[in-house]
Amino acid sequence: MKKKLFRIAAIPGSLSVLLKGQLAYMNRHFEVVAVASPGPQHQVLQQQEGISSLEVHINRRISPFKDITSLLTLYQLFKKEKPFIIHSITPKAGLLSMLAGWLAGVPVRMHTFTGLVFPTQKGPMKQLLIFLDKIICLCATNIYPEGKGVKQDLINYGITKKNLKIIGHGNVNGIDLNHFDPEHYSDEMKSNLREQLHIKPDDFVWLFVGRVAKDKGISELVGAFKEIQKYKVPSKLLLVGPYEKDLDPVAQEIEKEIEENKAIISVGWQKDVRPYFAISNVFAFPSYREGFPNVLLQAGAMGKFAIVTDINGSNEIIASGVNGTIIPPQDTAQLIKAMNDCLSRRELFQGNNSLYRQKIAERYKNELVWSEQLKEYNRLVSQYLDRQK
Repeated sequence: MKKKLFRIAAIPGSLSVLLKGQLAYMNRHFEVVAVASPGPQHQVLQQQEGISSLEVHINRRISPFKDITSLLTLYQLFKKEKPFIIHSITPKAGLLSMLAGWLAGVPVRMHTFTGLVFPTQKGPMKQLLIFLDKIICLCATNIYPEGKGVKQDLINYGITKKNLKIIGHGNVNGIDLNHFDPEHYSDEMKSNLREQLHIKPDDFVWLFVGRVAKDKGISELVGAFKEIQKYKVPSKLLLVGPYEKDLDPVAQEIEKEIEENKAIISVGWQKDVRPYFAISNVFAFPSYREGFPNVLLQAGAMGKFAIVTDINGSNEIIASGVNGTIIPPQDTAQLIKAMNDCLSRRELFQGNNSLYRQKIAERYKNELVWSEQLKEYNRLVSQYLDRQK
């Protein structure tokens, strides 16, 4: 009989999107169950991955009363369902499920740090977040940083003395190269979309995909683009993603600039981002912090050069001067310089570069990441059973 594997996140979308395809793959070897807060993505998980899912309220923000209630619910769930492995991927889900799993005696308790919030925080909040991450590591049997940068931060801040293992080359799910393929988009399709967005044939298109939020470097990107507009090359800035108005809003003047600048096109959240990669020239991603950004894998798979900041994840995917440019975070002047360098060599960015796609395929193809993760699950199961003999 297959052993139970619970994959846990605060919201179901984190599982259905971040682990798309992987849960179905693992379900061939384990009885996979998704655990997350209520939401329509539970149905997506059941239909897309062919697995069962359970609803447990997990508040993303710190809320003592709600968190204690969630902790007790998870504890009762684990005692009843008796999973052999629980594996969490988001901070609050990690805290509550690792603690509940420890109390319930779940044999294998795994947490993957997809990114760390505390390095960019200050004062009491930073110390609180460090403390909570230490609790996660204390209660987990196994800890997995998503990339080298996250691993180094965990070490530098003394979060845990446990072994820290990166699965494969990093990233939690890899990239579906059959899905993210520029060959899906003909010149006619690209021309039609550009026309719909009022992008002229000779416009140089800068693309950003992600949350329109302060910590994604939107202020620097908009500021740099305003300077770039002064140059002779006609440009458009295309923003694909929702505003993060509750947790990390951009300044009002930046939001106003986005709304009023006719050369900035904001299309909000899009179910399919591939067409926007297809019509762009360069991908700009000046984020302040990341774990291991999937969007850079997508950009590379679509053959796009990327301007990124020197932060965890981004500096592991991008090799400066090869498939992108790396600049310091929160540095508008350096972003302007990098964008200007692209404009001065714009003939290099008129199509899709197969080299960028090849670099992603060699390290982050879905099947490579999944097979390495499965090896780790099987290793831990064997290791536990051997100890019981």
